[in-house]
Amino acid sequence: QVQLVESGGGLVQAGGSLRLSCAASGLSFSSYAAGWFRQAPGKEREFVGVIHWSGDNTYFAESVKGRFTISRDNAKNTVSLQMVSLKPEDTAVYYCAASRSYRGDYTQRYEYAYWGQGTQVTVSS
Repeated sequence: QVQLVESGGGLVQAGGSLRLSCAASGLSFSSYAAGWFRQAPGKEREFVGVIHWSGDNTYFAESVKGRFTISRDNAKNTVSLQMVSLKPEDTAVYYCAASRSYRGDYTQRYEYAYWGQGTQVTVSS
C-alpha cells in the first residue's frame, strides 16, 4: 500500500520559515518525481514545486520562486519543502505527491498517481 505522509505544518508569522517533510512508503520512491501542491480555502489546488527523481532538477511556481526549495533523500524515501519569507497568502493545506511521468507537465495534478493527506500551513500577518 502506497502512503505519502506530510508533516511539519503549523502556524508561523509572516516572514518566518517552515520545513515540511513527506515520507513515502510502498513504492520505489527514487523512481518518482515528487511534487508539492497547496490548496487554500475556496481555491483550486495549485502547483508549488517539483523535484526530479534524481534530485538534480527542481521547478517552482512563480509565486514561491526564490523563497521555497525542495530536497529529497531517496535513501530515506523522504522529500522536504523548505519555506522561507512566508507570506499570509502562503496559507493553505500543503500536499506532497508522486509522479512516474518522465516528461510530463509536473504542474498538473493529473501527472501524479499518489497523494498525501496534507498538512496545514497558516501564516499570520
